[in-house]
Amino acid sequence: MASTSEMGHAKNIANFEDLISFCEGYGATYNPTKESLKIPQLKALYQTAQDKLTASKAQKTNFDNATNERRNAFKDLKPLSTKIVNAFAVSGADTLAQNNLKFVNKKLQGSTSSAKKEEPTENTTTTPETAKTISTSQQSYDRLIDHFANVIQVLEQNTVYAPNENDLQVDSLKDKLLELQTKNTNLINAYTLYSNAMIERNQTLYNPLSGIVQTAKEVKQYVKSIFGATSPQYKQVSGLEFKVRKGE
Repeated sequence: MASTSEMGHAKNIANFEDLISFCEGYGATYNPTKESLKIPQLKALYQTAQDKLTASKAQKTNFDNATNERRNAFKDLKPLSTKIVNAFAVSGADTLAQNNLKFVNKKLQGSTSSAKKEEPTENTTTTPETAKTISTSQQSYDRLIDHFANVIQVLEQNTVYAPNENDLQVDSLKDKLLELQTKNTNLINAYTLYSNAMIERNQTLYNPLSGIVQTAKEVKQYVKSIFGATSPQYKQVSGLEFKVRKGE
């Protein structure tokens, strides 16, 4: 489902198309001296806005997919780590090694006071506060990967650990670690592309000097200047709303 901000971006662009149509309908009377207010430039700006909105939607979908893929990859990590600890306990490893593994597992499970803050959260908006939340969440996933790598390291240092279960074998765990790292990196890259696409979209729509909202305001002023504040022509364009929406 499209967000309120996303629908707001689309509404601004749709209203801008209506604005252009009205201006074209005025024929030769619509003849501004400012280059950016001429019909060809308005049409070019409209098309750019459409392209940037489409691009941001596509990158949002890619980011959402990468978010889901990472979440699914990490979903079984904590139960898997618990299974590893139990398998290690009956492998013949000495008590010290078992305690080392249990300590690492506690950090991975988030059961220590410092690790309770590591539970990953997902957020897809781009305000300063939510961008900070994304960064914090990313650090949490990084830590989970690091903890799981430490689990594998403990196992590799104890050759008595040789379970028959394929999913608990060291090679399989290394494959799992690689999957986690890959999904995490994919999401980082997807978010970068999405964030950049939103910046470009917002620049086209909301730049205070050249964006659609500002340009529409100037077009309205020009129509008002040539037809008058009480004219039917000005009433046509003055009713079109353009609002700044810089969110998702």
